[in-house]
Amino acid sequence: MATTAHPYWPRSLSLPGYVASARPGWQCAGAVAAAGAGLMALGWVLGGGGAKGGAGRSPARRLVLGWFLTCAGVHGILEGYFSLWHRELPATTGLLADVWKEYAKADSRYMTSDDFTVAMETVTAWAWGPLSFLTFLAFLCHHPTRYILQLLVSLGQLYGDVLYFATEARAGWSHSDPRPFYFWGYFVGLNGLWVLVPGALLADACHHLANAQRALDRPHHKA
Repeated sequence: MATTAHPYWPRSLSLPGYVASARPGWQCAGAVAAAGAGLMALGWVLGGGGAKGGAGRSPARRLVLGWFLTCAGVHGILEGYFSLWHRELPATTGLLADVWKEYAKADSRYMTSDDFTVAMETVTAWAWGPLSFLTFLAFLCHHPTRYILQLLVSLGQLYGDVLYFATEARAGWSHSDPRPFYFWGYFVGLNGLWVLVPGALLADACHHLANAQRALDRPHHKA
């Protein structure tokens, strides 16, 4: 049944035609967690298999493969859905719509087609999603561009997430349910992953690229 009542903040937010999620929040969160864990596990398994260089990969590098495969799925499917259907989202049902309705309790900008949020998620879906998959393939095949791709994707993710936090900070953190589970669990916790992990991978890529350049320069160095 269509209703204008909703669970989002600020409580004065107007969402004409809003239809409540057909699933409880734990099912939505569980579906995303299961899909993410599955992609991480697949990346881990493929990273240690018979692909080129697989036998010599460290556990940390296999986790990196899982991370980029997970990013490809999250960016391409979940955020791609939002990029295409954000206007219809409040009145739409279905698993992906319900996932976004659950997350929007932590950031109601996803219910209002907020300009920054739509722009940021569109870039994430159609740039960082495919590039994350290419980065996964590059590491799987030991391609020489793998650390360049890791640097590019990680920098893009980090920059987008910093802007995401900064724009909400300037709005006074007014779009999140103040209960700790939504603000600290969803808004800070989930998005914080895309600050911490890309930050570490950015440093890792810089380290490997600097070492490669140092090795290239060494034969030509003159005292």
